[in-house]
Amino acid sequence: MAAKNQQTQKPKKRKQISHSKVERDSSKSKKPKLLAYNPSNNPPNKPLKKPFKSPKQKQKHPSDSKFKKSDSGNENKELTKRERRLQAKELAEARKKKRKPHYTLEQELASLWEKMRRRNIAKEDRSKLITEALQKMKGKIPEIASSHVSSRVLQTCVKYCSQTERDAVFAELLPHLLTLACNTYAVHLVKKMLDTASKPQLAGVISSLRGHVASLLRHMVGSVVIEHAYQLGNATQKQELLMELYSTELHLFKDLTSIKESRLVDVISKLSLQKSSVLRHMSSVIQPILEKGIVDHSMIHRVLIEYLSIADQVLICIFSMVDDTKLITKIVIRELQTTLKELALDKSGRRLLLQLLHPNCSRYLNPNDLASLNLSVPSLSAKNESEVQSEKISMDEESSKEAAMSDPDVTTTESGKNDTPEENLYSAEGGKKDPFLRRRELLVSSGLTENLVDVCIENAGELLASNFGKEVIFEVAMGGSDGILHPTLDEKLNNLHEAIAALVAKPKSEESEEEHVLENFHSSRTIRKLVLDCPAFASTLWKKSLEGKCQLWAQGHSSKVVCAFWESSDSKVRKMAKEELQPLIDGGILKIPETKQSANEG
Repeated sequence: MAAKNQQTQKPKKRKQISHSKVERDSSKSKKPKLLAYNPSNNPPNKPLKKPFKSPKQKQKHPSDSKFKKSDSGNENKELTKRERRLQAKELAEARKKKRKPHYTLEQELASLWEKMRRRNIAKEDRSKLITEALQKMKGKIPEIASSHVSSRVLQTCVKYCSQTERDAVFAELLPHLLTLACNTYAVHLVKKMLDTASKPQLAGVISSLRGHVASLLRHMVGSVVIEHAYQLGNATQKQELLMELYSTELHLFKDLTSIKESRLVDVISKLSLQKSSVLRHMSSVIQPILEKGIVDHSMIHRVLIEYLSIADQVLICIFSMVDDTKLITKIVIRELQTTLKELALDKSGRRLLLQLLHPNCSRYLNPNDLASLNLSVPSLSAKNESEVQSEKISMDEESSKEAAMSDPDVTTTESGKNDTPEENLYSAEGGKKDPFLRRRELLVSSGLTENLVDVCIENAGELLASNFGKEVIFEVAMGGSDGILHPTLDEKLNNLHEAIAALVAKPKSEESEEEHVLENFHSSRTIRKLVLDCPAFASTLWKKSLEGKCQLWAQGHSSKVVCAFWESSDSKVRKMAKEELQPLIDGGILKIPETKQSANEG
């Protein structure tokens, strides 16, 4: 029964399946046909209707676009990573060929260089490779020497080539030496050429550098070539390179550089050059070099030594500008303290001491010296009183107005001045530290003037009679400008006054060969100035040396000192000496200029 039932059921299923298919076919056939879109079918007043799209049509469009995109990117998808790298490399090579005219040649030279620079290569093989490389570079060496690749190839060729080939390379490079000397890569080739150059070739190089030494020394790369040539040259050639840096005349006229003198002092004397002109020229040459930090070369060291040997203001500028006075004390002043007497008696050395004691005094520095200082570095001195007062008044008015507007709590005086200390009203040029404070630290705090006063006491007679030393002892006895040595060294200054008075108190003797201080031209003028400008010294001198002895010294150079008491602007000094001097003046023994006499009487 079961078997029969199964047989009877199978055909039924087939019928159902076929029936379902029929139903699907019939359902498809029942769908209405789509009409083609025709704009004429729509009335004019109604908006146009978009044609109806079946779901199947909508699905085709994205698939079609994807298919098109895949067609356009077929070529890129087919390239592998290696192929893309090769393609990018080819593009880069093409760009380099356009940018570098000798790119292909450089590649050929690089392949030859890899072979010739090996250590285990035979000399014959290396010579062949070098000859081949030089043949390829012939006529193009100056153009390709600036490349980092070609420069290395040329260095190897110059090192191992024959002398004939080396001379050919040298002849081709010499006209372009100055340009190559400033190139970062070509400079190594130039140094190699100098190392292998013969004596005539080296002389030719040094001659071609003439007129360009200063400019090359200012160049970070070019200075290396100048220093290398300086090291390889003989004494005459070194002097030729140095002479250009000394003076404009030596820079322009080659014949002047052939002198035998090597020291700059001797050169100035031999050629009668102006020292101030030499200093200005050397300053203009040295300053840019030092500003760029090019200080390692021995040639620059030599120029600095020669400059310092004739420059009286080098140390003056340092003392005037550097704020770190402790550093100056350790390095400079400690060394100067051992030679204070020699400095005081020396024409140039005394200027350093005088600049500290009395900055920028036209009595001690000539116009050229002041011009070289340019009046911008000497921050050891304050400005003129009139300038300072005018600046203070204007700054006071401005500061009081600004203070009143910004801060009502700022108190001002009746004249409109605020409570700001006067020394802070203007800043010193050349440094941030107050100029008076810098001087005091260099002179007093360092112990320099304490030792200097002792030297003046021990050598008062010699310093007073010296044309140069008299200025130093005068400034010390005065206590320095602005009274900078007071009150710290008052006791020592009194001792110095007494030492000078003791010299004056010595009896006048015609038999003695030693000239009395009052009869010496330099010492009598110095003591006269001290009487006129320093009442404390005048009082000491009068009481210990001249009181009751004026008639003895009323003639000759000594009369200048006696007259100074009458001409003094200090009333106490005049009153002290008037009783003794009046009879000498009335009797015609002591002659006083009429202008001075009438002024004092009035």
